[in-house]
Amino acid sequence: MDWQTPPEENGLHRDFISPTFGRLTLDEMFGRAVEYIYSDPSRKYNLIIGTDSFVNTETLFVSAVVIHRVGNGGRYFYSRNRRKKTGGMRHRLLYEATMSIELATIIRTKLNENGFKKLPVEIHLDVGGNGASREIIREVVGMVTGSGYAARTKPDSFGATKVADRHSK
Repeated sequence: MDWQTPPEENGLHRDFISPTFGRLTLDEMFGRAVEYIYSDPSRKYNLIIGTDSFVNTETLFVSAVVIHRVGNGGRYFYSRNRRKKTGGMRHRLLYEATMSIELATIIRTKLNENGFKKLPVEIHLDVGGNGASREIIREVVGMVTGSGYAARTKPDSFGATKVADRHSK
């Protein structure tokens, strides 16, 4: 499989891992996220999706889904996908953004169908103004905002740089 195949055709984002609940299907993960929101519905929530990768003999992509209870922590779930090592950093960062957009679209559809149309969705990107990724910021932010999602970059992109990164090594 090459990186040009859209994530939904690769069967990505089928299984998730929760530090609290263990291995979950996409539907189970979604149910646990909704359950968390229902546990304190008076609070404000954000849905955050971020993807990070780690290159070794192959590339490990980790996508995180974070239900952030504003001002009071949250819950997260992550999905791991291994791919052969190809392309450079630019290609990998574009693929990370594509994976996050694809996952956000799947979850946004489920949110809309279940009465959560107004829940804010952010995509956190592993790019920032100080590192080698600074040359691609405009491109990946444009991909995300053009897809209808809020984009966050370093240092504000903890969904990718902290949560997904923690499980990509």
